[in-house]
Amino acid sequence: MRDQAKQYKKMTETPIAKLIIMLSIPTIINMLVTNIYNLVDTAFVGRLGNSASGAVGIVFGYMAIIQAFGFMFGQGGGSIVSRLLGARDTDSASKNASTAFFFALGFGLVLAVLSYIFMDPLIMLLGSTDTIAPYARDYIGYIMIAAPFMTASFTMNNVLRYEGKAALGMVGLLTGSLLNMIGDPIFMFGLKMGVGGAGLSTCISQITSFCILLSAFLKGQTTSKISIYNVHPSGGVIFNICATGLPSLLRQGLGSIATIILNSLAGVYGDEAVAAMSIVSRISFFIFSIALGVGQGFQPVSAFNYGAGKYSRVRKGYVFTFLAGECLMLIAIVAVFINAGGLIGVFRDDPKVIEIGTRALRLHIVSLVFLPLSMVTEMLYQSTGHSGGASVLSSLRSGIFFIPALLILSALRGLAGIQEAQPLAYVLTFFPSLFFCLRLMKNMPAQDREDTSDDIM
Repeated sequence: MRDQAKQYKKMTETPIAKLIIMLSIPTIINMLVTNIYNLVDTAFVGRLGNSASGAVGIVFGYMAIIQAFGFMFGQGGGSIVSRLLGARDTDSASKNASTAFFFALGFGLVLAVLSYIFMDPLIMLLGSTDTIAPYARDYIGYIMIAAPFMTASFTMNNVLRYEGKAALGMVGLLTGSLLNMIGDPIFMFGLKMGVGGAGLSTCISQITSFCILLSAFLKGQTTSKISIYNVHPSGGVIFNICATGLPSLLRQGLGSIATIILNSLAGVYGDEAVAAMSIVSRISFFIFSIALGVGQGFQPVSAFNYGAGKYSRVRKGYVFTFLAGECLMLIAIVAVFINAGGLIGVFRDDPKVIEIGTRALRLHIVSLVFLPLSMVTEMLYQSTGHSGGASVLSSLRSGIFFIPALLILSALRGLAGIQEAQPLAYVLTFFPSLFFCLRLMKNMPAQDREDTSDDIM
């Protein structure tokens, strides 16, 4: 009880900037290390040739599907858990956390089985070419084994983050990422497994992360508890979790569909184009993950304080997160724009890949200045339970604007249009995001709700 009261005080009384920074540091570290692993993985696989590099992009699309459902259960359950803890309802928080975890685990298992049965058509559906397919098949088989552990890990990590205990999640995911980086050269080159070694390394690291994250809940280090006895498979509970997490599913799912379309369209221009766009996506996301980490530090602050009725803290948190994100993006834009060609060359020393990737990367990087507003507005809507608005916003950047832009520009401008589609989608998303931001701020209560509950839980 004392620990719960201490956590409540921390989340509702710590100065906003300090609290968001404190909660975002573990998330940023975790995301940076994870993305460094992704970049290292891309670099290692790139040594095997353009087709192997293209396979990374293909499997990345599949992993995005796994992440989409893990984030749906995790963001949905986590947001509800945080608001319930803000309202001091620990029992209901545990019911939602347990339900989200076991549904994520079960869904990941079903996805793994179906993916294995339909592996060959799945690989082609993900945008593979005939030359890329053998490498993608070697890689993706191990990812399928890890799928249930990955969906459940994403869920647990998000619940921990929404509780305000991101450091616990960082330990699990950080350990897995470090194991992955160590395992890649050992399995790929030491044991001569090639691209399959990268898949095995990822599989082992994901299972390890799962065990570490689960132990945090089983050892009582969390406020909410995960137990099979707390699962409430009733329509109301799971519907609320899925509805709240729908924006994450849409964002990740549409992103995965867009990646499949991108790979298919780029494949017309050869494996070099697929490899180049895959590298650009990895680098761009690595840069954006810094601002995204700050945003993920904002989410538990927003959800917890919204549940506690402290609306002024929600507003202050929003403004701080937006400004911090913009500052970080501006610094990164200058550094990456100047060194775009050199960065692409690190991952694949092929003149054609570098030529295609350099232009695409510069366009992506410049457009990132428009992302912080749409990111933090979407997070504000989702963390406060406004799933409808969050779903619309998440659909814009990843699908509603991007996919048509990709199809139209590729038809009109060929490879140049493929390079330009994502940056255009980022710019277009900025304007409706501004409208949604002003709307929610206006509708949120102007005065904080008076806390009439007991000081001790």
